[in-house]
Amino acid sequence: MKELRNLTSYVLDPLGFKAHFGKLLPILATQVDEGLMSVLVQFYDPLHRCFIFPDFQLLPTLEEYAYLVGIPILDQLSFSGLERVPSSQEIADLLRIDESIIGAHMTTKGGIQGLPSDFLIDQATMFGKVMSEDAFEAIFVLLIYGLVLFPNINKFVDVNAIRIFSTLNLVPTLLGDTYFSLHMRNAKGGGTIVCCLPLLYKWFILHLSQTVALKENKGCLWWSTRLMSLTNDDIFWYNRVYDGVQIIDSCGEFSNVPLLGTCGGINYNPILARRQPGMVRAWRKIHKKGRKELGPRNCIALEPYTSWVRRKASEYLMPYEYPRPTPLVVVGPSTLPSQGVEELRDENRSRAWICEREELLQQIREKDALIEFLEHQVIDEPEDALTSLLPQSFKFWKRKYDRLAKEKEDMEASYEREVKRLRAAYLLVSRALDDCF
Repeated sequence: MKELRNLTSYVLDPLGFKAHFGKLLPILATQVDEGLMSVLVQFYDPLHRCFIFPDFQLLPTLEEYAYLVGIPILDQLSFSGLERVPSSQEIADLLRIDESIIGAHMTTKGGIQGLPSDFLIDQATMFGKVMSEDAFEAIFVLLIYGLVLFPNINKFVDVNAIRIFSTLNLVPTLLGDTYFSLHMRNAKGGGTIVCCLPLLYKWFILHLSQTVALKENKGCLWWSTRLMSLTNDDIFWYNRVYDGVQIIDSCGEFSNVPLLGTCGGINYNPILARRQPGMVRAWRKIHKKGRKELGPRNCIALEPYTSWVRRKASEYLMPYEYPRPTPLVVVGPSTLPSQGVEELRDENRSRAWICEREELLQQIREKDALIEFLEHQVIDEPEDALTSLLPQSFKFWKRKYDRLAKEKEDMEASYEREVKRLRAAYLLVSRALDDCF
């Protein structure tokens, strides 16, 4: 990764590079927290192909991966492993290198053909120094494919990475490798994850953009404790970038989506992720048909689900040490013949508290949407050192983004204070009514 990051200095036009190859530079610049990832994978349920938390579940989707890498899912067959091995001449044409040089360096490791990464790095450096942009970018991108997106053998870019690079339809294969790696790791009770960790890390952090839990750790808590403290309210469920995106929820006769990665085949179940980007809109027609099919339109975890999660947690030995408070569920039947005055007043106070809390959350979501828009005016990585290469107009958006991000941070702090105030007020009123009755 260090050597590849050094090669970014030869990228003459970051925006042009992004237009041709997607968001590979931000992925390359991602600093992965290994402690977080080692804990996160323990929340993965291989049976349902998702990450299970105390009152919600998350799973990476094709559409989210397509957004993160900035490359669309093409309407064509993705990698199958049955493609013929490209000849030295075809690889030479792809990389703008003489065929004799490619032929001299083609080798076999672990029973698969490929090229040593040291050779490709030397070639990329040479073309970068002489400012041969096309040749440099082709080799540089192949290195990212072989060493970051589809790693297999250390310091080796195998022929599978070359095949995927030539088709540029990498998203299904990326997601397939992610699920396959997680599944095999958990099935074996440990081991190395060979999927693209920077991408999986970016996906997880993308859903935590509203929570304070990962921004600071004043109590020096373990990652397991910090992740287990996350609730449904800490998750950023909807992103406007998925407006109008067609959701792939099944293929052929399958009820789910089969995926084939470089290591093997697996499937995933988008129906479990309908709250995640785009799928809320895709399921609106079902909402309109009635609530009997889908239940209430809220995100409160009810007892049957939390009981199921506890059973799964016990099965996978997840150390949930502290009991979590059950969220208040407000039910409003048309007639309450057996409900007393105290219960009615308590219910009304609960509803008012929840409404105020939702209004505060909505203000933060609106600020997030504006920040997301401005973030797209830069390279999608405002903290990236590459921002310094951008024209002045983009630096203007960067300053505006920073200002709004600070406003959002202040708003979140204000939200926390307001929630504490509402809780205190609620307790005072409850105690006063208890004294009266």
